[in-house]
Amino acid sequence: MNVKNQTEQLKRHVSDLKTRYKTNAPPENKKDKQYFLQVKEETAPIFQLLEEWEKNALKLVKERKVNVHPQQVTSTRENMELMLMHSYYIDAKEKRFMELHNSILYIFDQLLREIERNPSAAGGDN
Repeated sequence: MNVKNQTEQLKRHVSDLKTRYKTNAPPENKKDKQYFLQVKEETAPIFQLLEEWEKNALKLVKERKVNVHPQQVTSTRENMELMLMHSYYIDAKEKRFMELHNSILYIFDQLLREIERNPSAAGGDN
């Protein structure tokens, strides 16, 4: 899967996570092992996709196919990991959650614009 498709898929996950955060209540017991295992199972594919996205996006940055800094890519991965956990445990204030949300979308949108501007950046397994 190429970076463009990965980024679009991650954007959909960001939207889903925002909905989860806004509509779900925090777990009764944040140390509940069953809940932890459920969260781990539900989020594992997203973490995997995010790891692949970071590797592929950093490759594009290194090849200078997109005008995004490597630290922005790494920070976006870290922010999305935080957002994932906050959306399940509802343990961050809404302002902080929305800052993460907006920051992630900003970089995803910037990357997509760069790929549109330079179609060779979206090729094959990038």
